Amino acid sequence: MPNDMADQKGQIPTNLRLLLLLEEVARAGVPVTPAGLVEALGLPKPTVHRLFNTAEEEGFLQRDIDGRSYGPGPRLRRLSVNTLSSQRLRTLRLSILTEVVEQMDETCNISVPDREHMVYLERIETKWPLRIQLPVGTRVPLHCTASGKMYLSSLNPRYLDRYLATHKLEEHTSKTITDVAALKAELSKTRKRGYSTDDEEFMYGMVAVAVAIVDDQGRLVSTLSAHSPLQRNNLVKITENVSILKSAAEKLSDLLLT
Repeated sequence: MPNDMADQKGQIPTNLRLLLLLEEVARAGVPVTPAGLVEALGLPKPTVHRLFNTAEEEGFLQRDIDGRSYGPGPRLRRLSVNTLSSQRLRTLRLSILTEVVEQMDETCNISVPDREHMVYLERIETKWPLRIQLPVGTRVPLHCTASGKMYLSSLNPRYLDRYLATHKLEEHTSKTITDVAALKAELSKTRKRGYSTDDEEFMYGMVAVAVAIVDDQGRLVSTLSAHSPLQRNNLVKITENVSILKSAAEKLSDLLLT
């Protein structure tokens, strides 16, 4: 009896093709073109184009600003967040996050990039009565937050330039970096030292520090950050905890592989 899941022996079953396409797009970490995935998928060019069109129509992929390449769409991004939020992973993740809060005595967050923002995925509050209220689900800008700048610093230079050319660096406080050259210099510093900071750039009276949580290929998938009211910590003091954050980020990265 012929196998209706594949045209011939050795071919990819039809019901797996779209999943493999999404897997390759996610693995690339940057927008990709259909032609660029023909060899990786081992499928005819017309088939790959049809898969891209289907994935775009269903919201799993969306076109990049150049109109030719594709990146994760809203449904694929939601799928990744829901996967990260599975009960087993979440329990382990919150345990690590709680340890960090106890060591630093400040509120800590795990954030994930979502197009033009970072979104708070997890959050453990400090026991101090004076706190910054930014609950889970909060969307914050990229250019003026510790988590956002950590993400921007991880981008390929070409994609960073494209982002900076198409997005206004909105001023949130008088300390917000709104000059492209100045922000690129800040991101270069971030890459070299392995952490980012927010010195009242997003919100008056708040300082923050963030580090990357990476996958097995060293790509940023989320960030771990801590923030504090200026009345309790200044930027110098909160960055003294970078080693604690980096150690926890390594543990969180390991969770992605289990």
